[in-house]
Amino acid sequence: MPDIDIRITGRAGRITLTRPKALNAMTYDMCMAIDTALRNWREDDAVDLVIMDAEGDKAFCAGGDIADLYETGIKGNFDFGRTFWRDEYRLNALIFEYPKPVVSFLQGFTMGGGVGIGCHGSHRIVGESSKIALPECSIGLVPDVGSTLMLALAPGRLGEYLGTTGHRMGPGDAIFAGFADHYIPITQWPDLIEMLEASGDAELLATHSTTPPESELAKQQAQIDAHFAGESLSDILNSLSQSDLELATKALELMGRNSPLSMACTVEILHRLRGPSLTQRKALELEYRYTFRAMEHGDFLEGIRAQIIDKDRNPRWQFADQTAPAIAVSKMLQPLGRDTLTFEET
Repeated sequence: MPDIDIRITGRAGRITLTRPKALNAMTYDMCMAIDTALRNWREDDAVDLVIMDAEGDKAFCAGGDIADLYETGIKGNFDFGRTFWRDEYRLNALIFEYPKPVVSFLQGFTMGGGVGIGCHGSHRIVGESSKIALPECSIGLVPDVGSTLMLALAPGRLGEYLGTTGHRMGPGDAIFAGFADHYIPITQWPDLIEMLEASGDAELLATHSTTPPESELAKQQAQIDAHFAGESLSDILNSLSQSDLELATKALELMGRNSPLSMACTVEILHRLRGPSLTQRKALELEYRYTFRAMEHGDFLEGIRAQIIDKDRNPRWQFADQTAPAIAVSKMLQPLGRDTLTFEET
């Protein structure tokens, strides 16, 4: 398969994304190839761990390849997108629950769908160029691929901040927020991968981990918590608009580009998830309620048109005054009945 290289090297199952010119964006076929490999290796005694990496310097994976989603969606075919997201989310759960170590090397951009395959494993490596973000609200989606689990678990109200602004985390921020585990200079990665392949021992990563750059988010934690603790998107926007802090000004600028419905649903999802019953499957099931409806009732197709197709950067969002009513949020997140996301293996 030209977009992905899957093989066994030494004691390691190896998955390398090979679409550097497309920033290693995930297609449906790539998603299914990874799913098949992981299920095969799960019971294979010759494979001690799984290593995921990608070609190119710019990105581990900048998200899902959404061209096909748009082309089918504008024709009124919503089933392709729903199938894509359903199977992708099942893969995200598989990685999160995998019984063997999954080591991911996250250079450059790791965004959207890249977070789903790169940030749910047991050992997540970042380096100097790493930038991790969840920009889904800018295209009319919500942070998905299981990312709402990490957002709900992030310190304080970082989850609301990262989810509604799409802020790009450097390596120090990513570790602080719970999206990565180890900071290792990128020049060391090739030798380290060879050692992992030869030994099958993921524990050696800890001996190569070094002190990450300082986290800017950690410095801003108190300000973020103060402004993003509201019960709704409107509460958050009101708080930010009354502040003269640089953080508030930048947040409002970022949020002003995003779908109000998406941001309001993001806040609601995180509020519903927080608590003792939080699980990855619960997060994915709630995300799927939104993405299942995103083309037909949300802003997804308009977001893709403005950002990717026409590139006018002028989306015509629902609720353009940024006051997405509670009833609209409730409709996007109500249970799906027989279409509920499930995780049975076939």
